[in-house]
Amino acid sequence: MAQSAVNGDAAPGPGAPEFDDIQGIARFGQGHLTAACFYLLRIADLAAAREWLGKAPVTNAVVRDPPPDKALQLAFTADGLRALGTSPAVLGGFSPEFFSGMAGDEARSRRLGDVGANSPGSWRWGGARHVPHILGMVYATPARLEEWKRELTGPLWERAFSVLECLDTSDMDGIEPFGFVDGISQPVFDWERRLDLQDVEAEYRNLTALGELLLGYPNEYGKYTDRPLLDPSADPDALLPFAEDLPEKRDLGRNGTYIAFRDLRQDVRGFWQFLAAEAAATGNTRQELAEVMVGRTMAGEPLVSPSEEPIIGVEPGEESRRNRFTFDGDRDGAHCPLGAHIRRANPRTADVPPGTDTALARLVQTLGLKHRAPRDDVIASARFHRLLRRGREYGSPLSPEDAVQPGSGDEDRGLRFLCLNANVARQFEFVQNAWIVSTKFGGLTEESDPLLGNRQAIAGCQVTDAFSYSREGGVRHRLREVPQFVTVRGGGYFFLPGLRALNYLARGR
Repeated sequence: MAQSAVNGDAAPGPGAPEFDDIQGIARFGQGHLTAACFYLLRIADLAAAREWLGKAPVTNAVVRDPPPDKALQLAFTADGLRALGTSPAVLGGFSPEFFSGMAGDEARSRRLGDVGANSPGSWRWGGARHVPHILGMVYATPARLEEWKRELTGPLWERAFSVLECLDTSDMDGIEPFGFVDGISQPVFDWERRLDLQDVEAEYRNLTALGELLLGYPNEYGKYTDRPLLDPSADPDALLPFAEDLPEKRDLGRNGTYIAFRDLRQDVRGFWQFLAAEAAATGNTRQELAEVMVGRTMAGEPLVSPSEEPIIGVEPGEESRRNRFTFDGDRDGAHCPLGAHIRRANPRTADVPPGTDTALARLVQTLGLKHRAPRDDVIASARFHRLLRRGREYGSPLSPEDAVQPGSGDEDRGLRFLCLNANVARQFEFVQNAWIVSTKFGGLTEESDPLLGNRQAIAGCQVTDAFSYSREGGVRHRLREVPQFVTVRGGGYFFLPGLRALNYLARGR
């Protein structure tokens, strides 16, 4: 996070990451640079694009004190790599999901919930007609942003690129547009590479293998995710590092990762007006209903009690108070509903159900010979599906008090959602499909994520617009006809290369 950018680096150990080759967003998030915009570019002149990319002042992940007042990060779609002249042999090493794109086919759109109002056919960008080649993430202090943009977008830039969109962002002081404290729960990555992975883990941890974030390092399975590996002859200038797992190959993926970018519009007025109407019927306040949908108070406190035992990867302090919890003590959703947003986004599960402590009990559970509860095998282990979020809000704040007042024609507000993950299918697409969109999450039915759900009927479940929660005394209550509050306005998969790989790609090898 922002404060980590001013702390000293740990002494490098065996196989330590090359921070000077990693783009800074993977380590810091540039949180101290509160002004930002995201350029979506298409290559207009190949020679000029290669020249600009070769000179681009991309920010790496080396700690600086004081931290910089500006930053630039660059990522590419598969179409962008093709436009750069990347060879088919190299392109074939990228993941199939990246290669086909977020809006690549109807089956993927259906799995991601991109149907109805979310359909790529209505996107502002990322659909079939408006696919960007390059994502330019520009960050600065508020006083520095406009000058920094002018420095980057000079005559060479103007020859090289056409601008599809320049997406603005807002600094809402850590509050997302619905009014909740945001950015609380993030995985902590094992930068020192000391994590001892076990075949079966009985406790949730927040410390995550580096290979879940960056390509070229072991992931939670102890394996290396597939990525483009080249014969040395394809890299005559020796720009790329050798692969750890196959030292005879050059590793184009090392220190890179994938970005899943979702441009989300939030209907803040509709959200609070729906809850105000339901509050009158349920006896809850609109804020109470909002908090059970999210699973946290508006100030960011979880609705379940903190764990008595420490959680690996959760640091002491305020972060610990808001993040040191699991749902093991609330298995029936009496405090935090089973379908609440934070439960779906990260169910904080281990490889086996809680209480499975002995080796024999773990074996019995692994073999499927005993079920403690119907939902024990419904939710997968969280450690294989973590995402690092790097999004920014846009638009101006609208308080709940103002939102419930009559109004129309509101400005757009929402989230430029970006997450980093080394395996798009197992991380972003799994979370989106199996946890966010699914109406069967945790044994539920007729419910999708109360914030992100699209409410569209699906095969075998014609109703998806419900949300259930427990009231005082354990009485279950169900909201019906919950509207769609968040709409996808654009999206795409991008490859965020290491700096040596960026240099290689810019040369058109």
